[in-house]
Amino acid sequence: MIAVEILNQANALGVMIATAESCTGGMVAAALTDIPGSSAVFERGFVTYTNVAKQEMLGVRPETLEKFGAVSEQVAREMAEGTMQNSKAQLAVSVTGIAGPGGSEFKPEGRVCFGLSRRGQSTHTETIEFGALGRASVRKGARDHALELLLIGLSHFAQN
Repeated sequence: MIAVEILNQANALGVMIATAESCTGGMVAAALTDIPGSSAVFERGFVTYTNVAKQEMLGVRPETLEKFGAVSEQVAREMAEGTMQNSKAQLAVSVTGIAGPGGSEFKPEGRVCFGLSRRGQSTHTETIEFGALGRASVRKGARDHALELLLIGLSHFAQN
């Protein structure tokens, strides 16, 4: 199970993890905290479902939301970086997307943007087009991808 692997590696490396989630509504944090002993490495999670919450809790700039929209790599970057600024974590992942139903020509259902931030390093962002798989499947896919990103982030700590 990937969450166990993440927690074991984070524990071995002495790395604290935090999450910032929108469309997943806390599913990444839940996957990690479902495991006994996760408090040794899981520092905190932010569920910032609205734009106001993203601004108030993570410092996402109104201009970024206005120019790029909540479902953008720019917002995912600011969410991840805001998580680092508002926590004691050394590794943070962010998730923002459109789980569905709905979407638009410019922001289709199933588009999810991710941010991965490591203390002292530049933030990585990416977008995954899960497609119109249905709300539950998009959210699970986004959760799983965020967990994979955390594992990648931890591998960078191990190399340094």
